[in-house]
Amino acid sequence: MIQVGIFTGYFPYDLAQTAARIRELNFNTVQLDVSFKDMDLSTNAFDAAKARKIRDTFRSSNLPICCISGYTNLVHPVPAKRKANLDHLRQIIRYANELGSPYVISETGTYHAESDWVSDPRNKTQEGYTECRDVIGEIVAFARQHGVTFCVETYVNNVIGSVEETLRLFADINHPNLGLLMDPTNYFEEHNIGAMDLTLNRIFDALSDRIKIAHAKDVKLAETSVGVSMADIDGDEAHALRGVGMIELPAPGLGSLNYDLYLQRLARQHPNIPIIIEHLEEADVPRAKQFMDGRLLANGL
Repeated sequence: MIQVGIFTGYFPYDLAQTAARIRELNFNTVQLDVSFKDMDLSTNAFDAAKARKIRDTFRSSNLPICCISGYTNLVHPVPAKRKANLDHLRQIIRYANELGSPYVISETGTYHAESDWVSDPRNKTQEGYTECRDVIGEIVAFARQHGVTFCVETYVNNVIGSVEETLRLFADINHPNLGLLMDPTNYFEEHNIGAMDLTLNRIFDALSDRIKIAHAKDVKLAETSVGVSMADIDGDEAHALRGVGMIELPAPGLGSLNYDLYLQRLARQHPNIPIIIEHLEEADVPRAKQFMDGRLLANGL
């Protein structure tokens, strides 16, 4: 059966309290955000001992870590910022197995200078794609050295933002240490959100065999452009994002995603995959989990 998990980053506490609060909500797996109030986990301070402490704390709470957040802008247009981003990602990859999972996840990023969530014309150029592909190729090679699979999460406003671009990346880097994080809401734009089932089936027909982990949020068409919409929460930007332009990205059960079809297609090839809830506040976690449990139960998954 599909396992329902949650990002640890929606619980902004110290390590032990974070694990305890998630366990109280009856989750049985987590996606690990490498950030806790009582630990210095900056690039140069992070080491194997801290990684094992985190892993053992979650295991002792019966919360195995299924994957690890390495989210960063891989192609940031400022060279010093890009280097810092990639250095931190490599540090997470280096200690991923000590953290408890061989899967490290990031979106590909954008050349936009001011926001990691806004597209840039360079994203859709041959030059932009080639540079991004080469960066990912280097990350995959580094991941292979450490027994890790780097998982790309496609997002429409990034360099890799469509089914076609995702297929191209996997064709160019045909390597077992490159995987896919499946979040179907990330493929929707104003032009295709009205063709919900057609788009979902197309995503899974093309990409299902690459999937390692799945996400659970929602998507809906905004009444007017929302710009870059961020929630006011104690968390990083990836967890605060709630939409861009005409696309809103709320918590699961609060949008128009056909969850029954999504879960049916996901389970067809991945019947025991973890699915990780996101895009919500801590107070909304019980409702979101009840929604996910209900849809899984209704679909026999």
